[in-house]
Amino acid sequence: MNSLFGKWTSNLRKSWLLLVLSVLLSVFGISNYAQTAERIYASYSAFQRYISLAALEKFALHGEMSENLGVYSHYLKPEQIAEFRRVLTSQIKVHPAAVSQFLYTSQGEFMLRRLAQVIKTESRQSTSGFYGLRSAFILAANEPKGLTLLNILRKYPAANIHIDLPGTLQIAAQLETLMRETNKAVAVVSAKSDTEAAASSVKVNNIPRLNSRGKFTIKKQTLKFFDVVRSRLLSTDIYLPNIPSSAPAIVISHGIGTDSSNFRYLANHLATHGFAVVVPNHPGSDTKQVKSLLNARASEAALPKEFINRPLDIKFVLDELEKLNKTDSRFQKRLNLQQVGVFGQSFGGYTALALAGAKINLEKINKDCNPEVLKQTWNMSLLLQCRVRELQGKKSLERYRYKLYDERVKAVIAVNPITSSIFGETGLGEIRTPVMMVTSSEDTVAPALYEQILPFSWITQPQKYLVQMESATHFSTIGDGKSSSDTIGLSSKLVGDNPKQAQSYMKVFSLPFFQTHVSGKLEYKPLLTPAYAKTISTKSMNLSLIQNLSTTQIIEAVKK
Repeated sequence: MNSLFGKWTSNLRKSWLLLVLSVLLSVFGISNYAQTAERIYASYSAFQRYISLAALEKFALHGEMSENLGVYSHYLKPEQIAEFRRVLTSQIKVHPAAVSQFLYTSQGEFMLRRLAQVIKTESRQSTSGFYGLRSAFILAANEPKGLTLLNILRKYPAANIHIDLPGTLQIAAQLETLMRETNKAVAVVSAKSDTEAAASSVKVNNIPRLNSRGKFTIKKQTLKFFDVVRSRLLSTDIYLPNIPSSAPAIVISHGIGTDSSNFRYLANHLATHGFAVVVPNHPGSDTKQVKSLLNARASEAALPKEFINRPLDIKFVLDELEKLNKTDSRFQKRLNLQQVGVFGQSFGGYTALALAGAKINLEKINKDCNPEVLKQTWNMSLLLQCRVRELQGKKSLERYRYKLYDERVKAVIAVNPITSSIFGETGLGEIRTPVMMVTSSEDTVAPALYEQILPFSWITQPQKYLVQMESATHFSTIGDGKSSSDTIGLSSKLVGDNPKQAQSYMKVFSLPFFQTHVSGKLEYKPLLTPAYAKTISTKSMNLSLIQNLSTTQIIEAVKK
């Protein structure tokens, strides 16, 4: 889901539409309309009043309130009116291609249809409102002042717009509930980490920071493997350290819309510390797939079959490397492929967990993907997870559903993974290896509470860790790609204020985790503690680490 959505920013939290805008980001199909909105009708029960766009602009820019706009002061509190004025011009900077990228996917269209139920054209038909909204979002994003509510209203391709106020208030309430509960869960994790750090007897004063380059030189090469059975070409980057013995292997699995180059910062770091790092490109959900989507050669950023193909990609690459390790002079048994760790971000986080033993839970998917349930959710990742239903009854799912686990994988790190329905409590309970789950407090793609914090409590594997980064987003750990032409640019509002800090945290924690649980070097274990997390935490991005959190503790906290 990378390159598809953005973050909740603190100055947007009281605006339902701008909260939705900060979620609805992603492909560029241009629709040009000469006509724009002139009047906006806002209805509350039987009461309806129109507001001209010109009057709305005067109110937004100068605070002048027309007679028709003033009528609503009887229904809204003064602070709500002031907030509405600010909201009209609050800006989300995002590339128009990023907006359109999402709005032309099935998930984006689903969300637009929900909005079209409360924002309609003069005919009151939600279908025409759907197309009008999509056009308005894209064209507004292309304006010099970017994506604002006022620009969307300006670009709406109809003379009159009808807004259902009770419907918008319901959406606002749902979004506020999501944020409020997430903030409470984040606070619980942070407080528990601080308490455990203060009570810890672990000595961390003389432990060096681990975000610096290691002592080994490395050689990078790119190999191409072709899986005949699945007809998949897997271009794979190999980072091999210059060490005399065989090196444990770490596989990195990228998310949707990114590729192997986005995690070279981590691959280089781990390789200089003695790991052989393997970074395959997943065809069907990488940057090439996104380009195909942009050029109308594909209809989705990732097809449902990628839930099966991604773990199989890694199993196939490991199989091929085992052969080369015995026969190819470039390797000469320098790879230890029986001691493998996996690091994955977003969809790659799902991939890592599947390889660790988590099982696809069709029963949970069928329950959560009921249309009535989806109408109430703003968890964007659930829309992607529900796509796996399309595989039901197909041979690929039935054949591989229980065969994604790989016994060579000894430990996994899942960053911002999607988990809640694709695995659920039953599926995550099947994890067989040590696992580190990383969550970001400002993640609107895979919300922290539903996709990481609560699922963490379902994992029964005793060697588990939850790392929480406050102020980080779904995109913060994604490094720069090959070049600006290879990826869709993400603004600072999407990646967060300090992505370099988030990436530094990934270096610091992935190294001791894999050294401990893949290489068996237990001297690194004191670094996997709340006390160490406290020593490296920064004010700009508070860091927490815990090993235990019950479902009951989370539920009690969010319901207070």
